[in-house]
Amino acid sequence: MPGTVPVPLEPPPRARLRSATRLAVCAAVPWFLCLWWGTSTVPVPAALPAVLILRDDVYDAPRQGWDRLVGVVVGVALTTFVLHWLPPPTASSVTSVSAAASVSFLAVLACGCAGMYLMYQGGAPNQQVLVSALVIYATALPGYALARLVESAVGIATVVLLGPLLWPPDPYRSAAAGLGTYRGELDGLLGAVGARLGEGGPPTADGLPEDAELWLRPRNGLAAYERAARRTRLRRLYLRTPKRPPDGLEERLRLAARTALTLQYFTQELRGRARTDGTARPPRTGQDTALRELAPLVRATARTVDTALRGGADRAAVAADLDRARALDLAHRAAHPTRHDAVLRAGLHLTHEAVADHLSARP
Repeated sequence: MPGTVPVPLEPPPRARLRSATRLAVCAAVPWFLCLWWGTSTVPVPAALPAVLILRDDVYDAPRQGWDRLVGVVVGVALTTFVLHWLPPPTASSVTSVSAAASVSFLAVLACGCAGMYLMYQGGAPNQQVLVSALVIYATALPGYALARLVESAVGIATVVLLGPLLWPPDPYRSAAAGLGTYRGELDGLLGAVGARLGEGGPPTADGLPEDAELWLRPRNGLAAYERAARRTRLRRLYLRTPKRPPDGLEERLRLAARTALTLQYFTQELRGRARTDGTARPPRTGQDTALRELAPLVRATARTVDTALRGGADRAAVAADLDRARALDLAHRAAHPTRHDAVLRAGLHLTHEAVADHLSARP
C-alpha cells in the first residue's frame, strides 16, 4: 500500500492560546524567582525548561524534566572535570591561546558526546548533556556552573509542579471528541467515494481529499486514553477527569484505530487504480460495472463503521449492518472474482472482520 506521511494534528486556536500562556507563565515564574534569589542577573536557564519541556503532553513533564535535570548535572560535571585539568586559555600569545582552546574544546566535545550517547533514553540521546557542557565551557566564570544547576532545577520544578495546574486537559474528553471528529470526516470521505463509484469510475487522483490527518485521529485519541489510564500518582493529583472513562470508549477507540488502517488501505488502492486506469493501461472490459457495483458495498461499510463507533449503539443494529455489508461483499466477489477487484475489496473485507471482532468482544 502506498504509505501516507504522518503529520502532526494542529490543535484549535483556543488550545494553542492556552499552551502559549502556560509556557509563558512557567517561563516567567522561575525567572523572577531566580532574580529574587540572586543566582544571576540574567537567569536564562531558569526559563528554558518551559520552552523545551512544555511542547507535547503536559503530563509527560515529570519524565522530561528528570531527563533534562540529569543531563544538566552530567554536562556541568563533565566540563568542570575537564577544565580542572585543561583550564581555559589565558596566555597572551594568540598561537598558544588557539592551541589550548582547541585541546580543551575537543576534550569537552568528546566527553559531552560520550555522555550524551551513554544516557540514551526514549529512543534518542540526551542532548542536554552536550548542550550544558558546551555552555559551561563557553561561560567559564567563577560560580556559573553552580548557578546554572540551581536555575535549571528551579525551572524544571516550576514546569513539573505548576504546568499541569494551568488549564489541565481532559484526556478522556479529548479522546471522545477526536473519535467524533473521525466519524464525521470518515463518513464524508466514504460518502464521496461511494458517490463517485456509483457513476462508474474510481475517484481521480485529485478527487479524494487529503486524508493524512484523518487516519491519525484514532491513533492520537487512543494514545490520549492510554496516557490517562497509565497516569502516575503525580498525574492523579492534576487530572480533573472522571475516575472511570465513558463506557465502551476504549473499545470504540481501538476499533477506530484498526479500521483506520484497513480503510486507508482501501482508499490508497483506489487512488492507485485511478492513476493506473487513467495513464498506465487502457480500461478493462467491465470495469465500470465492477466499480459501480462496489458503491453499495462502500456505503454499507461506511454505515456499519459509523454505527459501531457511535456511543450507545445497539449491538443488534451493528450486527444487522455488518450482515448486510458482508452479503454485498460476497455478491461482489461472486460477480467480479478477478485478482484486481479482490485487492481493491480487501480493505473493506478487513474492515468487516474488525467490526466482527469488536462485536464478539462486547458483553
